[in-house]
Amino acid sequence: MKNLTKYIAGAVLTLGVLTSCHKLDLKVETQLTPETFPQTAQHFIQLTGQVYVQLRQGWSTDYFFMQSLSTDEAIMPARGGNWYDGGTYEMHHKHTWNKDNGHVNSGWSWLSGVISKANQSLFLLKNAPDSPAKTTAIAELRATRALAFYMMMDLWGNIPVVTTFGETTSPETKSRTEVFNFIETELKEILPDLSITTGTAIYGRPNKYTAYAILAKMYLNSEVYTGTARYNEAVAMCDAITTATGTPYSLESDFKKMFFIDNGPQIKEFIFAIPYDPGYSNGFMIYSRYSLPRSLQAKYSLKHTPSAPMSTLPEFYANFNDPNDKRNAQWIKGPQTLNDGRPVTVATTKRGYDQFYTGADASSPITYQVDITPAVTLRDASRPFDAGNDEIAWNMGYRNNKFYCDSTSSNRNQNNDVPIFRLSDILLMKAEAILRGATPTQGQTALSLVNQLRSVRTTSPAWTSVTLEDLYKERCRELSWECWHRNDMIRFGKYEGRWGFKTDAQTFHRLMPIPASAMILNPKLKQNPGYN
Repeated sequence: MKNLTKYIAGAVLTLGVLTSCHKLDLKVETQLTPETFPQTAQHFIQLTGQVYVQLRQGWSTDYFFMQSLSTDEAIMPARGGNWYDGGTYEMHHKHTWNKDNGHVNSGWSWLSGVISKANQSLFLLKNAPDSPAKTTAIAELRATRALAFYMMMDLWGNIPVVTTFGETTSPETKSRTEVFNFIETELKEILPDLSITTGTAIYGRPNKYTAYAILAKMYLNSEVYTGTARYNEAVAMCDAITTATGTPYSLESDFKKMFFIDNGPQIKEFIFAIPYDPGYSNGFMIYSRYSLPRSLQAKYSLKHTPSAPMSTLPEFYANFNDPNDKRNAQWIKGPQTLNDGRPVTVATTKRGYDQFYTGADASSPITYQVDITPAVTLRDASRPFDAGNDEIAWNMGYRNNKFYCDSTSSNRNQNNDVPIFRLSDILLMKAEAILRGATPTQGQTALSLVNQLRSVRTTSPAWTSVTLEDLYKERCRELSWECWHRNDMIRFGKYEGRWGFKTDAQTFHRLMPIPASAMILNPKLKQNPGYN
């Protein structure tokens, strides 16, 4: 189903041959040599595969935790000490992270690895014979590298910019504006060389519209990143996608199916997505491992028991206030039933249900119907950030099942592909840019754009007006758990608000600290303000 994985396997093997064969005095028994490889389009895909392998590694762990657990859309409290992990998840929720936070360190390493592998592949391509395939491959690598730089700039602001392979001199930190300008220049330079192809042939690799989407996201956030508003340019980038010849993308009518385990290049709304396959390690596991209540293993026919520590908060779920909205179906909440209507039940004891029950019959058996409740409370005062280790605790918080859990996988990895850019986001970005002062184009208004999306997401009447607050809530409904909410909260001035158990209002927490591990390796890096 996901052809990219085939290219990836070949790419890793091929790269090993090309980078090590000169060290061995062995007879060459293959025609795949540095003199003949790469030449064809398939060769170039194989050679660049290591970059896409790296890209898929950290999205559903370190990146997701930093982008989502730091907002009101997700929380992961401990339960009886389980999942406390030295306070890592508590730090994300309360905005008390430091340079030693595990996800801050490994997230930096992950994205730095994407950039490093892109630089390595570009170096290996340098001496290949010139051809249209080479030109396109180089542009795709630079676009993927630009995406990684963007993700790092969004999280850390001031970062080093390394574009050569084998550099031995430690790079200095660049200001966020300098990084922004580099990414912008890079994407504009490669636009003519990127393909306008969509669908299976290029799925999992960036095309011209991916570059437009990155630029649109940059311009929409430009006032945050650089202090200069560039909303008209955000509109222009959105138009470059929506007015393209042949209308390459369209809104999907089935919201739930778009994120199912068999999604892929047939989804017309995906502009750029990361393909996942449960057969490969470090895959996508947010839902099968972290989100699904463990009591629902049988209902969803999973071959493993979910850990179930992560849920949303009532503050975020409050945005889902339209009873006719199809996007409501992404949440698991309330009394649970099997597919045939029978209740999902759990057999335990009174103390197993409530660890604080003190009655003489605490060991008496009970069977209860699973009921997923909205509130998340910390009930075990003997442990930090702990909801308790009983059935009440394990059923706290509505659970997201947007990327529908995978019953076909023999492990916790899922088959669902993850979109980084979707057409719906493009429409909402253009609407927001107009509301913030950009000149309307193509006869569209902020209201018409939002209603265009809502016409396929809800059966409720079209809106007659729209404000920035309305649009913020629409983005919550549309893009929940897709790693854009932190970005949105900062832009809308909501990141310093209160939710759950978080009271921090320090604006310097809009940036993550430069990780300790990176500063040890490179003393030239400068720590972000507010951190030691």
